Amino acid sequence: MPRARTVFGVTYNYGGYPMVRQAREMVRAGELGELRKVVVEYNQGWLATRLEAGGNKQAAWRSDPAQSGGAGALGDIGSHAENLVSTVTGLEIESLCADLSALVPGRALDDDANMLLRFRGGARGVLVASQVNTGLENGLRLRVSGTLGSLEWWQEEPNRLSHFPLDGPVRILTRGSPWLHPAALRAGRIPPGHPEGFIEAFANVYLGVAAAIRARAAGVAADPLAADFPDVTAGARGVHFIEAVLASARSEQKWTPLR
Repeated sequence: MPRARTVFGVTYNYGGYPMVRQAREMVRAGELGELRKVVVEYNQGWLATRLEAGGNKQAAWRSDPAQSGGAGALGDIGSHAENLVSTVTGLEIESLCADLSALVPGRALDDDANMLLRFRGGARGVLVASQVNTGLENGLRLRVSGTLGSLEWWQEEPNRLSHFPLDGPVRILTRGSPWLHPAALRAGRIPPGHPEGFIEAFANVYLGVAAAIRARAAGVAADPLAADFPDVTAGARGVHFIEAVLASARSEQKWTPLR
């Protein structure tokens, strides 16, 4: 909790999707068993050409070290990929091995990031964050595997969560179904089968912050189902992650620990 006793929220909005929250609760309940492997990919293609040289404002600030903080695709979408892993799995990165590249000639910052992850407890992971995959749109995908099964979620089809159990058939879980966890049901608004996604995920983060503020003002403990949002700890972890990746990419040492 911040020393100033303020509510600090971070707009890592992908954690606001109902089926991401369902995946988180399934991991917490032990439905995947002991986690072994995590693969997260965030692939876009909108920076496959040097848009920043043509006056595109969104591309310009992202590719300018003075404005973006020294990290390109890593800081833009890589931080979201890291947060999605942490939100769903609860795993902490112990060390990483990173390769950053500016694949478009003349670009000042990375537009492609690839890394191997080692988590505390022994699980392993792979994280890819690239904005030069020509023709791709917003391909954020997460796969989590444990001793009892696997889960897979794709942001471009956000209302579905695939569950691959060790001892049963594949299950496709859908948003709004009555058998989902209360955290997932609470994050939905409209009946099953109707599209619901990106904007509503932002709204769920805002609702969580508002619930925490109301509880603080009333002097009571916030309902964890209501006050469900990325806090200052998630924000700080994301910054440490970016710093470690940048250090790893510059270093000749294979593995860089997270402090």
